[in-house]
Amino acid sequence: MTIGALIGALVSGTTADLIGRRCTFWIVDIFYIMGWLAIIFSKSVWLLDFGRLSLGLGIGLTSFVGPVYLAEITPKNLRGGFMIIAEAKIGKEREFEAALQRLRGQNADTSHEASEIKDYLENLQKISDDKILNLFQQKYVHLVIVGVGLMVVQGLGGLYGFTFYMSEIFDSAGISSTVGFMAVAILQIPATVLGASLIDKFGRRTLLMASAFGECLGCFLTGLSFVMQDHNWWKEVSPILALIGVLVYLGSYSFGMGGIPWVIVSEIFPINVKGSAGTLCNFVSWSCSWVVSYTFNFLFEWSSAGTFFIYSSICGFGVLFVAKLVPETKGRTLEEIHASMTNILQ
Repeated sequence: MTIGALIGALVSGTTADLIGRRCTFWIVDIFYIMGWLAIIFSKSVWLLDFGRLSLGLGIGLTSFVGPVYLAEITPKNLRGGFMIIAEAKIGKEREFEAALQRLRGQNADTSHEASEIKDYLENLQKISDDKILNLFQQKYVHLVIVGVGLMVVQGLGGLYGFTFYMSEIFDSAGISSTVGFMAVAILQIPATVLGASLIDKFGRRTLLMASAFGECLGCFLTGLSFVMQDHNWWKEVSPILALIGVLVYLGSYSFGMGGIPWVIVSEIFPINVKGSAGTLCNFVSWSCSWVVSYTFNFLFEWSSAGTFFIYSSICGFGVLFVAKLVPETKGRTLEEIHASMTNILQ
């Protein structure tokens, strides 16, 4: 699945810019349908693998296109920014104006906003085309460091070790897998809802730091439980500590680090490099996820406690990274963010 997501990530930005966000979502739906049908009717390993690969392709495309689309259509009073710019960028002027009118209401006057968006895009397109090499200009260095750095912290922080190998973790810690999975499932929804409700109240940076710190603590507690188990300390306590660690990690990931990095990436890059920037960040994210999912078993055999201490260190680094380098985008329009970070708009 992660290999499929890598392929989807490589073409996500280009696809979204060439055919628009809506058409990209249609393609995503096709990959999801193909994937689930292949899995449901699989009679052999190759068809099951094909289904997982197809699901991965859809996930890789969605990871970038979804947050970008939401950032573009959400009204200014909720998160700020120009909306529905995808259609305007690829020359679908009538579709762009019609979509903007539907969002604002049939009685709303959208002529001024539409004119602003067109002027904004024209100015950006005069500066440079959307090519991957343009990201390495000096004015975009900070943006690339922030975007790629968030993806590295998100991907290498251990999520796919916890999710893909949760049964192995629970079994090794002496916890019933059924109890563990039920506890995780009950936690996920409120944690996600909490993050969505707090993001515009406390800001992106605050929630990201809290989330990364929670992940760091969760990994540390999980690693500590295996240390206790290895030394036969408090045998009755170590399984409970492992369960608490897993819940703290996954809950913390759900309310912050899971979605906010994609929100920030969709906000900080100007539209003239958004496609290539999204492709780069998406590819880095899924590359790191593949590394974690591939190496977890080897690390866990080497040292169960050491594995989680490594993840804890990465998450701890994430707290410092966000505190020092990630800008706060709460309450700022997309054009204000781009102007302040690249100095290309007046």
